[in-house]
Amino acid sequence: MQFYKYQGTGNDFIIIDDRNEQFDLSKEAIAHLCQRRFGVGADGLMLLQNAPGYDFKMVYYNSDGTIGTMCGNGGRCLVRFAADLHIIQEKASFIAVDGPHTAIVNAEKISLQMMDVHTVDQHGDDFFTDTGSPHFVRFVNQVQFYDVKNVGAAIRYSEAYEPIQGTNANFVEKLDSQSICVRTYERGVEDETYSCGTGVTAAALVSHVYQGVNSPVQIKTLGGELSVSFEGNLQDGFTEIFLIGPAKQVLKGEITSH
Repeated sequence: MQFYKYQGTGNDFIIIDDRNEQFDLSKEAIAHLCQRRFGVGADGLMLLQNAPGYDFKMVYYNSDGTIGTMCGNGGRCLVRFAADLHIIQEKASFIAVDGPHTAIVNAEKISLQMMDVHTVDQHGDDFFTDTGSPHFVRFVNQVQFYDVKNVGAAIRYSEAYEPIQGTNANFVEKLDSQSICVRTYERGVEDETYSCGTGVTAAALVSHVYQGVNSPVQIKTLGGELSVSFEGNLQDGFTEIFLIGPAKQVLKGEITSH
């Protein structure tokens, strides 16, 4: 089975062209491939499949082999993959677990339209919203020194989020009126990742509402820089939300069974 590896600001994915729908790897096999010591190594695995009325369908698995919710950087990488396969050129329309998406393609960046967001919940000094995946957001000082893995894990497994099988956790520092720095603990990876697309989208919207950061929000992550543009407000809902950044092929190879 041929596979490709792509990354978007350090968020890396194994991608398989499954338009013939022959993919049959188990949860354990997916987890093994995503394992960084004994497998290919990735934050997740994606399938590109056919979908009537769309350019393609996105199917996303977490690195532990479980089926995943929406992945923003994964979506951008899959759009780049579709462009590399000449399935699309300058625009894409695809269906994912959270509904339809469109994207704009150029040589440097992929602009992925995210789902509209209508609610942001506040719990004391912390916030929660859903951008295709559930995201906790906390503002901190000197985020570069924050204990993201341990604090993030405690929040992810906390009783408050048990009904939704846990949450992703984002730790955000406002840099100025148009830029933030974000670090994210991702459920399904169970660790900090270099970047999280739905996470920075959540962080950008919450930063706009509660810190006065303006669109397009410039975002620094461990893996590089992204931006999030949007229209609207918390009262009427956020629309035209775009996650913008690079997505590149790293390598391609073959999976052989033993």
